[in-house]
Amino acid sequence: MQVALGGTFDPVHDGHRALFDRAFELGDVTVGLTSDALAAETRKVPRRVRPFEDRRADVDAELDALAAAYDHTYRIRRLEEPTGIATEPGFDAIVVSPETRSGAERINEIREARGLAPLRIEVVDHVPAEDGERISSTRIVRGEIDRHGNLTPERTPETD
Repeated sequence: MQVALGGTFDPVHDGHRALFDRAFELGDVTVGLTSDALAAETRKVPRRVRPFEDRRADVDAELDALAAAYDHTYRIRRLEEPTGIATEPGFDAIVVSPETRSGAERINEIREARGLAPLRIEVVDHVPAEDGERISSTRIVRGEIDRHGNLTPERTPETD
């Protein structure tokens, strides 16, 4: 099975790892990594995003170990538009988080309009941080949590 997923992945965290794991459970993986322009354009919360090549190196390091563990292949491609690579032929499934499910449904509409079969949509739940809130790149960048969802020393329950 050919599996697509996409995102900015800055920084890579345990929530992203859950998406990657599910994708590799299904088959060979193609990750659409947002271009610098698309990352700036689609940010829900304005913040600095590291350059594409830096983000690509981090995603590549994560995927390399997973691909070996699952005995599957992967590719990383630059995303220039929000619907990304998944509207192209050759994919069977897409892995998304709950808030991006509607994007996957839009991708299936585009695929159907192009005469392509819809993708199987796999929704992976958020990974909770130590405080029960979801792990997110924004929270990490703000210094609230680390990449594994642990509260940073200045944000422990004893100090809140």
